[in-house]
Amino acid sequence: MAILGSGVQDGLLLKPVTYQWAMDLYDQAVANTWFPNEIQLGEDLADFKKMTEDEKHALLHLISYFNPNELLVNKALAFGVYPYINAPEGHLYLAKQMWEEANHCMTFEYILETFPIDRDKAYSAHVDVPSMAAKEEFESKFIKRMTEDTLDISTTEGKKDFIRNLIAYNIILEGIWFYSGFMVALSFRQRNLLRNFGSLMDWIIRDESLHLQFGINLILTVLEENEDLQDEEFAEEIRGMILHAVEMEEAYNRDMFPRGILGLNADYVNQYVKYLTDRRLEELGFEPEFNVANPAKWMAAANDTLQLVNFFEQQNTSYEVNAQATKTS
Repeated sequence: MAILGSGVQDGLLLKPVTYQWAMDLYDQAVANTWFPNEIQLGEDLADFKKMTEDEKHALLHLISYFNPNELLVNKALAFGVYPYINAPEGHLYLAKQMWEEANHCMTFEYILETFPIDRDKAYSAHVDVPSMAAKEEFESKFIKRMTEDTLDISTTEGKKDFIRNLIAYNIILEGIWFYSGFMVALSFRQRNLLRNFGSLMDWIIRDESLHLQFGINLILTVLEENEDLQDEEFAEEIRGMILHAVEMEEAYNRDMFPRGILGLNADYVNQYVKYLTDRRLEELGFEPEFNVANPAKWMAAANDTLQLVNFFEQQNTSYEVNAQATKTS
């Protein structure tokens, strides 16, 4: 059985599992299940009140982007991925991922409800801020190709569109743009601010790391199973998509930090974006483009969510529903 296909009656028997990596990721995702109100976010209100206007602007910028784009990812999954794969273990994982994206959306709603943030301003920013709107339009055009046109997954061009959509939402949106925002979000905790907000971000990052693993495995599996996709011109197109995304992220980060805040400015974040991009390129089999050092080496420790303990509650924030599940960092 190939992983690509659109037969409604195909892929209805789970065992024997064909793609064990998808089954393993599903098991881990289930073990990682969490709910936002398990974190006492109200404890961070004192920190928020003493933050500078530039710090509050950066936080609003992040929330304004994350909130609608968690739902945009769900559309990319529901319309651009789920209908075009046959493997039931893949469907199981995608169903859990879609629930996680909904949970992340509710997490950002919880943040908007807790902090005195202008909800209307936060909701409208993804349309009103040009750099944010440009990123959303980039993503939307790939999703629209999957939803508004007839995609024939049996053709080379149809399979290429499937890969393009995966690159756009998984590698670029989740693997670069989201991770850039995660670093900014966790930078507050580096200065002993918004620690519970940081714990929520840890849980989101843990989910997103599995989303990224699934997407990369899916891309590489489709390429391996379809020799007609293995051409240099298509590879260069994909590389070009990723590098164009860096330019958009640089503009977005300049809007987030018009003046910079303590320990962080647009140049710092954009170096991290270039570092992330090189890692994603390498994971897809490309040579790195920027060859820059990681300016935020502390992120590796910050993401060790299996060991984190909630600062206020002294409860382990990395519990797993099933303690026997294999731990995946």
